[in-house]
Amino acid sequence: MKAALAILVAIGWVASAADPPAPAPIEAANLRQLLTLRRVYVDRLTGGETAAQMRDILISSMAGARLFILTEKEDKADAILRGAAEDLVFSETHQSSDGINARANLSGTRGGYGSHVSNAAGIGIGDNESEHSVERRHEAIAAVRLVNKDGDVIWSTTQESLGAKFHGASSDVAEKITQQLKDDFDKAQRLK
Repeated sequence: MKAALAILVAIGWVASAADPPAPAPIEAANLRQLLTLRRVYVDRLTGGETAAQMRDILISSMAGARLFILTEKEDKADAILRGAAEDLVFSETHQSSDGINARANLSGTRGGYGSHVSNAAGIGIGDNESEHSVERRHEAIAAVRLVNKDGDVIWSTTQESLGAKFHGASSDVAEKITQQLKDDFDKAQRLK
């Protein structure tokens, strides 16, 4: 009897290890709220001029996902996407210098009344190498959150990028945000 009970417990443990852990109650409640949203307003992102461009790219990316109706009227929205974004272009400078030097000298003098002998020798080896490079870098970062009409944050993410193979850093960040939202939306549908 004890052996059978131990086997059942072991089978239950293996089965539970194979399933992903259930989200915490608050996370599950927030995920379920994603399913109730129909209209979303994307608010202006803080962070300067590049944040305005990031907003437009994010709207385009989210519209392509077709999870919600995106509206330009905040009062008609079920939730508001708020946050901050930055898109930076900068130069990184790298400089290095290596050198090897070796010197050796030998000298000798012998002299007397009428005889004078003098010896001298010298050797020198040197090698110096210097490298200087400037690399143009581009990175973007955004932290966004979905806020319901009650002012509660129901979803949030932070994404960053140094650029992708076929598009810039801002586009990559917008796609990562949209993908995270889609993944969490799918997770919410599995909770039903």
